[in-house]
Amino acid sequence: MDRKVALVTGSSRGIGKEIAIRLAKQGYDIVVNYARSKKAALEAAAELEELGSDVLVVKANVGKPEKIKEMFAQIDEHFGRLDVFVNNAASGVLRPVMEIEESHWDWTMNINSKALLFCAQEAAKRMEKNGGGAIVSLSSLGSIRYLKNYTTIGVSKAALESLTRYLAVELAPMNIAVNAVSGGAVDTDALTHFPNRDELLQDAKERTPAGRIVEKEDLVNGVMFLLSEEASMVRGQTLIIDGGISLLT
Repeated sequence: MDRKVALVTGSSRGIGKEIAIRLAKQGYDIVVNYARSKKAALEAAAELEELGSDVLVVKANVGKPEKIKEMFAQIDEHFGRLDVFVNNAASGVLRPVMEIEESHWDWTMNINSKALLFCAQEAAKRMEKNGGGAIVSLSSLGSIRYLKNYTTIGVSKAALESLTRYLAVELAPMNIAVNAVSGGAVDTDALTHFPNRDELLQDAKERTPAGRIVEKEDLVNGVMFLLSEEASMVRGQTLIIDGGISLLT
């Protein structure tokens, strides 16, 4: 049988890379998508190849539908199938509400929510041919709670979670499960761009009921569960993995 293929956007580093590694260990061939650092993408690909995966590296700004189509054309040429799509790539502008400009809004919404729609459309076409598949997106608590300077990202993640529900219903007849994972503060490279990074991490350490902050592996575990057969009846849900901090006022 042909090996299954997984596309993980933004998989040259961070949580996306860890998800790709876990999928490779489960026998998937991997599409590594990146937007900027080719060096990091090639390094990630080398690690995945050591695990036995056939790896396709694709540079694409997933906020642009034309680039999405080009990426999927390369997937068709190289693998001829797609079984899993992990919508991980994210970006955003951290500004107070009164300082947000149209370009900030458009950039963040394009990468964080529009990308899910148009990538999911292309992914679903391929998955349907193989009898189904799974789509999981990465969200954050800023979709449901106020976080300082997080307006554009929080709103884009709220849109992502809403779109997850619509996709789950409309893609269900194709046997495609669609869900999302929302995490608490995780100490990754992305968090270094937050002006209040130290404050966020300290608050998480002190207040998380579980007694520690969320680690990358916690989110990866959630993604892998939602991609598994055990979660086949979980549809359109956002799984919150935050150690319970969102339960506090």
